[in-house]
Amino acid sequence: MGEDAAFAALLKANIERPAVAQVQRANSDKTDNSEAKEKEPAEAHGQPAVDSDAENKPSVIRRHPIWIAVIVLALIGVGGAAYFVWLIFFHPYETTDDAFVEARSFSVAAKVSGYVAEISATDNQHLEAGARIASIEPRDYQIALDQADAQVASANAAIINAQAQIEVAKASIDEARAQQSSADAALQFARDEAARQKELVTGGAGSLQTSQQADLNLRQAQATYTQSGASITSAVKNKNAAEAQKASAEASLKQAEAQRETAVQNLNYTTVTTAQPGRVVRLSGSKGQFIQSGQAIAMFVPDDIWVTANFKETQLADMRPGQPVDLVIDAYPGHQLHGKVVSVQPGSGTAFSLLPAENATGNYVKVTQRVPVKIAVDEWPKNVAIGPGMSVVPTVTVRPRN
Repeated sequence: MGEDAAFAALLKANIERPAVAQVQRANSDKTDNSEAKEKEPAEAHGQPAVDSDAENKPSVIRRHPIWIAVIVLALIGVGGAAYFVWLIFFHPYETTDDAFVEARSFSVAAKVSGYVAEISATDNQHLEAGARIASIEPRDYQIALDQADAQVASANAAIINAQAQIEVAKASIDEARAQQSSADAALQFARDEAARQKELVTGGAGSLQTSQQADLNLRQAQATYTQSGASITSAVKNKNAAEAQKASAEASLKQAEAQRETAVQNLNYTTVTTAQPGRVVRLSGSKGQFIQSGQAIAMFVPDDIWVTANFKETQLADMRPGQPVDLVIDAYPGHQLHGKVVSVQPGSGTAFSLLPAENATGNYVKVTQRVPVKIAVDEWPKNVAIGPGMSVVPTVTVRPRN
């Protein structure tokens, strides 16, 4: 009985299975037909058909979460590295292309007039201190020096003569004083003799004639004494006059010496020399040319040069003297120069111009001002010519790199 029941169930299943497959196949055909019908109107209106599988497809982030996380982390790392590069290598610097080489150039002029005898220098030549640039014919100034020497000699002779007169006057004074002393002794003797003769006449022992002779001798002695005093006075006055002549001669000597010094200086000025090392530029003097006193014959550029960089006022917040500077000269980009900030001008460039801006008048438009900054270069290159006006690009390290 059990076997019969199992066989009957298996037979029933084999009979029902084809029917179920036919029903499922029919349902599938209906579904495909309905989807085709749904797609046909969309394609008829020019719209693409919607794929249900594409709608149910997961996003890229869900499909590749690890790679997306790696890419995000890489972008964050690159951004952080770029920030630190900017912070370390770009942020500490201030630079400008409004910078130029400057020097205190001046004109070389002759102090005396005359004909140019020789030009010893040439254009753009480098000269050391004391080197000769040009020479002026010195003959006229040599004659003036000889005349000054003669005046000095004459003044010296006048001084010697006055000194001799002073010595003579001193001897005359000594002689007059000696005579006065002798006259004083004779006067005293005459007084005593006259007094004795008067006493003798009064006592009746002497004669009147002798008394009168004694009085006469007294008066003569008094006259002699007075004359000796006058001689002393005259000798003293002669001495004073001789001393005055000596003082005048000494003054004449000083004047003659000053004239001689002037002649010596003028003779030295006939040679035009350099006061400091530098280069001669724009040489205009020529041999045989007559030049006036103060006339320029060349321009001179000293070796003492520096860089003036006109930074914007917004770049000066952290700029201080002593900060290191890297410089590149436009004419010689291959020469890397180094220096330091010397000073920052206390005011903008327009404030010290010939016609400064008057911001208190008219309409005002704010413009970022530029402030000159002086930069000293540690060592200028020796194999190239560098002078005022050449463009430089300085880069100042305003903050230390940590």
